[in-house]
Amino acid sequence: MSPAPESLAPDNRDLDIRWIDTPEDLDEACKTLAGADTLALDTEFFRESTFFPVPALVQLCAGETAYLVDPQAVAATSALKALLSEGPLKLLHASSEDLEVLGGWAGVSIWPLVDTQVAQSLLSEDPAMGYQRLVEQWTGHVLPKDETRSDWLERPLSDSQCRYAALDVIYLLEVWQVQRAALEVRGRLDWLEADCAAIVGQAGRSIEADGQWYLRHRQLWRLDRPQIEAYRRLTTWREGEARTRNLPRGWLVSDKLLYAIAERMPKDRHGLAQVEGLKPGVIKRDGDTLLALVREARHCDESELAEALPSPLTGPFKKRFKALKQVVTRQAEQLGIAPEVLMRRRDIESLVTANLLDRPLVLPNGWRGQCLSDDLAAALNQVNVHE
Repeated sequence: MSPAPESLAPDNRDLDIRWIDTPEDLDEACKTLAGADTLALDTEFFRESTFFPVPALVQLCAGETAYLVDPQAVAATSALKALLSEGPLKLLHASSEDLEVLGGWAGVSIWPLVDTQVAQSLLSEDPAMGYQRLVEQWTGHVLPKDETRSDWLERPLSDSQCRYAALDVIYLLEVWQVQRAALEVRGRLDWLEADCAAIVGQAGRSIEADGQWYLRHRQLWRLDRPQIEAYRRLTTWREGEARTRNLPRGWLVSDKLLYAIAERMPKDRHGLAQVEGLKPGVIKRDGDTLLALVREARHCDESELAEALPSPLTGPFKKRFKALKQVVTRQAEQLGIAPEVLMRRRDIESLVTANLLDRPLVLPNGWRGQCLSDDLAAALNQVNVHE
């Protein structure tokens, strides 16, 4: 392993950066890192024109040495796969895309894992703190921002790029030491472990989640039951096709356009062409498929259709939402965290919808359930009683 060019961190310490582009060097690095208790991890990637991220760099650090692995030159070895899926605790910051990159390149799930952004969300009211601000808050060091939009696929990387990439992992170890102590004092290490386990679980279920993509749309309540089914089928198809063709979903056909198709429920290509913004190329290439999916939804047996959703603009919906939001906000204030970390708006709306449709309530579980479930159920019951 040959040292990268020397450079200085903002705190004036020398950086020991090792560039890795052969299986032998990668295995040697893994052997060194395998004995560590904690391993900081990060990736750089490109995905502007693809569905799957193209890995450009993988950074590893367990002490003062940062290893920069070139995934364009070397495949993930057995030693690396073992290091990522077993071995030391892995630290990442805002890990969802990194997990996708590493899962595609190395073919393994990253575990055990701590996401320092998630850790921060359990310690403050800022649930999406960026890495540079996190480092500045916990260590007092200011990291450079000049390579934020860098082309990480170019070779060779510049000295500035290597330094920037190394700093992305070197400080994670120091940040985690302080975060861990703070979480331990508050009795929230178990909370963090549960949340990180959920992140890893979600990272491995992209195909299974295709059929649930339609639920992300904020205006789903405006559609009737066949329209909702059409939108569900259209988005499920689009997710699968984007993956198969390795294209960004918006390049294939956007959520906005699929929603417009579901609204219009066209019966032929002429009707499809009336959907504003739908390009002729999409109609020519995929028009028959889109129309077939709409036709299937139109002729679905009523028992197979989802219930129409209540409008969030009505009085009953607003009353219930307000009551649940007050419970979440009050508890979040007591815990010193952001309300959305405790319960997302979408999940509050789902509880209101279930209550109005007389469905069983799916209340939070785990540590969130301990903090919220009884009070949420009581709040809904109180609104119901007074109506």
